[in-house]
Amino acid sequence: MINHVPPGLSSDTTEKARLELNENPDTLHQDIQQVRDMIVTRPDIGFLRTDDEFILRFLRARKFDHVETFRLLAQYFQFRQQNLDMFQSFKVDDPSIKRALMDGFPGVLEAPDQHGRKILILFASNWDQSRNSFIDILRAILLSLEVLIENPELQINGFTLIIDWSNFSFKQASKLTPNILKLAIEGLQDSFPARFGGIHFVNQPWYIHAMYTIIKPFLKDKTRKRVKAHPPLPHRLKGRYHMLTMLPSVDEIIFLHGNNLNSLHQLIQPECLPSEFGGTLPPYDMGMWARTLLGPEYNDETEYTLTYDALHVRENCGGGGGEKDMMKRSQSTVEAAALRQMDRETSTPLLALD
Repeated sequence: MINHVPPGLSSDTTEKARLELNENPDTLHQDIQQVRDMIVTRPDIGFLRTDDEFILRFLRARKFDHVETFRLLAQYFQFRQQNLDMFQSFKVDDPSIKRALMDGFPGVLEAPDQHGRKILILFASNWDQSRNSFIDILRAILLSLEVLIENPELQINGFTLIIDWSNFSFKQASKLTPNILKLAIEGLQDSFPARFGGIHFVNQPWYIHAMYTIIKPFLKDKTRKRVKAHPPLPHRLKGRYHMLTMLPSVDEIIFLHGNNLNSLHQLIQPECLPSEFGGTLPPYDMGMWARTLLGPEYNDETEYTLTYDALHVRENCGGGGGEKDMMKRSQSTVEAAALRQMDRETSTPLLALD
């Protein structure tokens, strides 16, 4: 017996699903069953969940292409089988996941962007490598996406990711090895049913731009073919990145904005952004998403002191080191008036993602 699929959608989102994703309410159950019928072709994979609601999110992620949907569904479970250690104790109260969440990996804004996409933010320089491994952070991001993707609206509208690279050191970047970058791409690009409508790099140093040459071999052929023209390395003009002036017409693109927030605002309205990104919202509360997931468990670890504008991590428990010992959330807060003095450039799309 086929399970009931709750609608859970606004009329606007239902129409968006029809136009953009080829979703047809009249054939929904047949679409789901066609994907489910393919499971017998992969006896090597343990499909631990095959209910209608679960399969539907994969159909939406692949625009109701049955073959591509099943490929994504199979890769989802295969990735988990091949990386068992990552998914042991895969819950919010696992100490390593909890620590990453409380350190702000990831941040999730309450309000969506103007397209209904949920905005996730990462302040890269807050990665204290003595506290959180890259795997810890990746697990916290994947778990957060698992929670968020339960929302049918987000299955259709998707997500936007902003990574602020302010003060991200070359030493920190050296920990981003090809193997762990490959793992992240496999977990997010190839094995998770989410639509990423934009990935935005802000204040990135030259070595982050160069990192693309490392990850390019791991990207899908379709993605590599949709790379837009750009200099192999950005020109440095008065401390800013020189960017091309043509915005792309395709969805789902990584943009390198440098320190030009005007180009970010062409794609995400300032009314949707906190002040760190030149937006009109208050500074991001680093503990908001952790509090949402952890609930009463949030205050269990006494070594954390969270304020409205930063996550403070004491190097020594109980040690009063003052501001010098505190981890800064971001160095990119920009006053609205300062934007008028920035170059009127637009960002270069680096690559496209499906």
